[in-house]
Amino acid sequence: MTNPLLAPWTTPFEMPPFGGMSDEDFGPALEQGMEEGRAAYAAIAANPEPPSFDNTIEAMERADATLDRVAGVFYNLAGADSTPAREALQREMAPKLSAYSSEITNNKALFSRIETIWNQRDNLDLTEEQQRVLMLTRRGFVRAGAALEGAAAERLTEVKSRLATLGTQFAQNLLADERNWFMDLSEADMEGLPDFVKDTARAAGKERDRPGAVVTLNRSLIVPFLQFSPRRDLREKAYEAWTARGANGGETDNRDIATEILKLREERANLLGYDSFAAYKLEPEMAGTPEAVRDLLMKVWEPAKTAALADAEHLSRMATADGITGPLEPWDWRYYAEKRRVELHDLDETELKPFFQLDRMIEAQFACANRLFGLEFAPLDIEVYHPDVRAWEVTRDGKHLAVFLGDYFARSSKRSGAWCSAMRSQSALDGEVRPIVVNVCNFAKGDPALLSYDDARTLFHEFGHALHQMLSDVTYQSISGTSVARDFVELPSQLYEHWLEVPEVLAEFATHAETGEAMPEALRDRLLRAATYDMGFATVEYVASALVDLAFHDGPAPADPMQRQAEVLETIEMPRAIRMRHATPHFAHVFAGDGYSSGYYSYMWSEVMDADAFAAFEEKGDPFDAELARKLEESILSTGGSRDAAELYTAFRGRLPGVEALLKGRGLDDAA
Repeated sequence: MTNPLLAPWTTPFEMPPFGGMSDEDFGPALEQGMEEGRAAYAAIAANPEPPSFDNTIEAMERADATLDRVAGVFYNLAGADSTPAREALQREMAPKLSAYSSEITNNKALFSRIETIWNQRDNLDLTEEQQRVLMLTRRGFVRAGAALEGAAAERLTEVKSRLATLGTQFAQNLLADERNWFMDLSEADMEGLPDFVKDTARAAGKERDRPGAVVTLNRSLIVPFLQFSPRRDLREKAYEAWTARGANGGETDNRDIATEILKLREERANLLGYDSFAAYKLEPEMAGTPEAVRDLLMKVWEPAKTAALADAEHLSRMATADGITGPLEPWDWRYYAEKRRVELHDLDETELKPFFQLDRMIEAQFACANRLFGLEFAPLDIEVYHPDVRAWEVTRDGKHLAVFLGDYFARSSKRSGAWCSAMRSQSALDGEVRPIVVNVCNFAKGDPALLSYDDARTLFHEFGHALHQMLSDVTYQSISGTSVARDFVELPSQLYEHWLEVPEVLAEFATHAETGEAMPEALRDRLLRAATYDMGFATVEYVASALVDLAFHDGPAPADPMQRQAEVLETIEMPRAIRMRHATPHFAHVFAGDGYSSGYYSYMWSEVMDADAFAAFEEKGDPFDAELARKLEESILSTGGSRDAAELYTAFRGRLPGVEALLKGRGLDDAA
C-alpha cells in the first residue's frame, strides 16, 4: 500500500493526512525523503552546465521537498504528542539525519559550484533576496565544515552525529522525568489552595489514573501550587523534584550527557578554526561576540540583583512572622511573593484568574491581529493530530494566508514549555505555498479553561511567533518566517505580548467566567500597575541561566558542568533564595539541540528591541496605529531572513535601541 505521507495530500489546504497515517509510516517516509534528497543533490553536483543561481542554489532549495514535508509533521508530533514508537524513531533518525546533512555539506563538487557562484556574484544580476540566500547558503556550508579536508572533515561528521544523538537523549530523559514524577495530595494537603488549583490537581490525578489529586511537574500546576500552598513541607518536596529534573540518577540523568555535549561542541568549534563554541555560534548573530552578550547581561544583572535582594528582605520578614526560623528558601519565594502582591497591589490571583478565560484570550489575540494587520480567523472542521487541537483558516481580504493550529493543554505525552513551529513553511519559488503554523502550550484544562496573567502573556508570545510565520512573504523557504538570527527571532513574539497590556484589549476580552462581566477598571488598573512586580526575581533567574550558558561555551569546555555552574553563580553572587530558571540537567534550550546554545541571552537581546519597538506605538499615542503596523509588517514580519536583522530593525525604527527601554519596561531603571 502507498505510504500516506508520500502520496499527494488531497486534504483541505493540503494538510497532513492525520487520519490515514500511523507511526509505522514515518520511518520509511523519512528514509524516502533522504533518498530523494541524495539523488537531487547528486544531480546538482554533477550538472555539466556551468554553475548558476538557478541550477544550483534554487535547485538546492527544492532538493529536500519530501524530507521537509515529512519531518515537519513528525517532529511536531514527537514534541507535542509523544509515543514510545515516536521516541524510538527519534533516537534512530537523529544520527541518520545528521549523517545525511554532513553528506551534503561534505560534497566537494557541490561546494565548488556554490563557491563559483559566490565569486561571480557581482556580475550575476541577482535580486537582493537572491544575494542573501546565496550568502547564507555558502556560509552554512562553510560553518558546517565544507572547506575541511581528510581526517578533520571525517571527525566533524562524527562529532555532529554524536551531538544529534545526545541532544535527542537529553530531551527524552527530561520528558521521562516530567512524565514519571507526581505527588499525591489528600484533601487535607489541599487546604488553603484556591479552587482553580484544586480543580487542576484533580484533573491531573485523573489523567495519571490516580484516585485523587496530584501535583505534577507541569508549570501550569506546580507554579500555582508553590504560590498558594501553606504547606511548606509539600512546597519543598514539589520544588526540589521540579528543579531536579534530569539529575535523579539512573537512565534519565542528563549530567554526563551535558558534559559530553560541551566537550564535543568545543571540538567542533576548534575543527572549524574558532577559539570557542561561543565565538563560533555568535558570529552570525546580531550580538556577534561573547563580549557583547556578557556586556548586555551584566548591564541588566546588577539592577536586577539589587531589586531582588530588596524584595528578599521583605519576604524574609514575612516568613519570620509565620514562624520560620531559618533563611528564606527557593520554595518559599513564590508563596510569600504572592502574599506580598496582595498587600502591595490588592491583587489576588484567585480574583484575577476568572477574567482570563483561554477562549476569550484566543479571541483577544485574533482581534489584535485583525486591527493591526487585517487578519481574519475562521474555525476549521478538519482532521488534526489530537482531540485537544483546534484549527483556524487565516485570511486577509478573502485571500488564504495560513492554517493555524492551537494545541493548548498539558498532557503527559507533551514536552514541557510552549513553542511555535511550522508543519509547512511559506515559500513562492514554484508558486505560492502558504504555511501551516502550530502554537503548543501546556495550560491546565478546565471548564472553562482559565489562565494566569503569565499564561495569557505566553499565549500572546507564541502567537507573535505565529504571525511571523503567517505573514511571511519571501520567495525561498530557507529564509521564510522565523528563519532569522537567533537573537532576532524573539522580537515579534515578545513585542506581541505588549498588546495584552493595552487597557482597551483587557476591557473587551478580560470577562468573568461566571458572570460575563468585564474586568472592573480598578482591578485592571491594579493589574497593570503591578506588571513589574517581582521583576527582580524573574530577571535574576533568567539572566543567571543566560550567564551560565555563556560561561559553558566561552572558553574550554568544563570538565564538570555542575561545578562550573556553581562557580558562575558564586561569582555573580546569586541571591540564595533564587535559583536559575533552568539548571544544567534540564536546560533543554541549550542541550536538547544547539538552537539556543550560547544563545539563551537572545530573549533579552530581543527584549531590548521589543521594548523600543512598542515605544514607537506609545509615541504615536495609538497601540493600533495603522501606519506603524504596516511598517512593522513590511520591515520585520513579512521579510523573514531576507535581510540582515539589524537592517530590518533599523528599517522599522530608524535606529538600533539601547538597554534603557528594557530596564524601564522591567521596572529596574530606579535600581540601575
